[in-house]
Amino acid sequence: MSVPRTTPRGPRRFGWPRRVFSQVLLMQLAIITGVTVLVTGLFLAPLSAQLDDQAMRRALAIAQSTAAQPQISASLLTTEPRPDGAVQAATERIRRATGAEYVVVMDRQGVRWSHTDSSRIGDVVSTDPSAALAGRSVMEIDSGTLGRSARGKVPLLDGSDRVVGAVSVGIAYDSVRARLLAAIPGLLAYAGGALAVGALAAYLISRRLQRQTHDLAFSDISALLTEREAMLHSIREGVVALDRTGRIRLLNDEAQRLLGLGPEASGKRLDEALGEGRTTDVLAGRVVGDDLVTVRGNRVLLANRMPTDDGGAVATLRDRTELEYLGRELDSTHGLIDALRAQDHEHANRLHTLLGLLELEMHEEAVEFVTEVVGVHRATAEQVTEKVHDPLLASLLVGKATVAAERGVALRMAPGTLLPDRLVDPRGLVTVLGNLVDNALDAAAGTPDARIEVGLRADGRTVVLGVRDSGPGVPAGDHESIFTEGWSTKELPAHGKRGLGLPLVRRLAERQGGSVSVSSSPEGGAVFTVVLPEALGGTERLGVPAPGSPERLGSPAAGGPSAPVRPATSGDAP
Repeated sequence: MSVPRTTPRGPRRFGWPRRVFSQVLLMQLAIITGVTVLVTGLFLAPLSAQLDDQAMRRALAIAQSTAAQPQISASLLTTEPRPDGAVQAATERIRRATGAEYVVVMDRQGVRWSHTDSSRIGDVVSTDPSAALAGRSVMEIDSGTLGRSARGKVPLLDGSDRVVGAVSVGIAYDSVRARLLAAIPGLLAYAGGALAVGALAAYLISRRLQRQTHDLAFSDISALLTEREAMLHSIREGVVALDRTGRIRLLNDEAQRLLGLGPEASGKRLDEALGEGRTTDVLAGRVVGDDLVTVRGNRVLLANRMPTDDGGAVATLRDRTELEYLGRELDSTHGLIDALRAQDHEHANRLHTLLGLLELEMHEEAVEFVTEVVGVHRATAEQVTEKVHDPLLASLLVGKATVAAERGVALRMAPGTLLPDRLVDPRGLVTVLGNLVDNALDAAAGTPDARIEVGLRADGRTVVLGVRDSGPGVPAGDHESIFTEGWSTKELPAHGKRGLGLPLVRRLAERQGGSVSVSSSPEGGAVFTVVLPEALGGTERLGVPAPGSPERLGSPAAGGPSAPVRPATSGDAP
């Protein structure tokens, strides 16, 4: 499905972009830049403190090494503070060797005995030496006569471990700052590289997102989502969306109704939600084709499946139950019309015969002729209604008998047939019996001695229905296949679908806890048997005896055995 692109209207204005691609890219770049700056700052802050600490520790180490030389404390006690004195010479050697900014030796009064500027020898130091003279080591960043420096101060001890002075060493702070500034370009280079890689990754992700969203704006996506929800839940077709693993991602309201599922089915696998069967196979793609027919419950569904780019699929379902019923009714109506057309010719011939008898004044023969003609039809109707007390089933059998007669097929009731008018679902039984009789008519028509035998009997609250025909029968290997949706050996009817009648019969039987089976008759043809438990309700209507009466099927008064419908013998033919 193509998605229309949003086209800008009016003059282009600078501001926040509308496209998902552009917005996500800008947000990612902003996040990456912010994170890079934050990380760089967090790295530089401790780096500066670390460099300061390293400089102070270095100054302290130089001061401790200087104070550890015994000749310096000895010279401090035996000589005077002079620029060419022994203390100045020793400390200058140490300063030049270590790269320190200054190495100052002072006595207990704070008078310098050495300094980088020899003119300051003999003066009092500019910073407070009391901590070092008290015997403690000191590290600090401070400013003195040579400017700001990292300093280390330690006490100077004589041979008896008495404090006779102090040593102060300074590392120029400019060198610390220079080291920090020297590290910044490399750090920024790494940060810039990370930023570039992050920007490239953000661009690639945004481009992928652009393709997946068809370069839409967020407002367009929101509108499409709203329209999609409204459309899916308003159309009168079932829509089932599946992911690549066969799990249900979406079920609209119509699909829930047609499949008999609830919203909780979303997220489940098809086999788990629907169970095994043709409907599951069709939706899962194990059965391929267009306009595939399947039966779910008592509904005839037409399914189409379309794979999606992500490996999933979308299936649509249409309810063809009513249309299928109408199609079968149309077939039956066509057969009835053909029968009525043939009867019309026969009726015209009978009227002509009756007219001739009257014109010849053969009145007694005319009366006998009319009585015989009326008696045949009356006998057929009475034979059915005496054994089948439900009006819907009786009417169906009378009509089917007429159609069968015009097609050259004899339809008769099996001995022992008796069905009281206590059916819980007469319409369902009409559907079952109508489908079986129609199939039997198609099978028996055109065969020698074509006949159909229908048996109906009650066994407690259970109804046992049997239909036998004189057709070619069903091969043993197809006894299960014939109940599969779409399986048929007949040509397509006017409504374009076959192989639905027997699956519907099985669904209706199983829905009532019953069963349907097919077997072969020893005399040829197929025998279909349907068992429907709990198909009968309370006391029979229309004055027909209740189940416990002597007239019930199987009692001696009924004149028939309490046994399943048996195939008719040749002597039973009307």
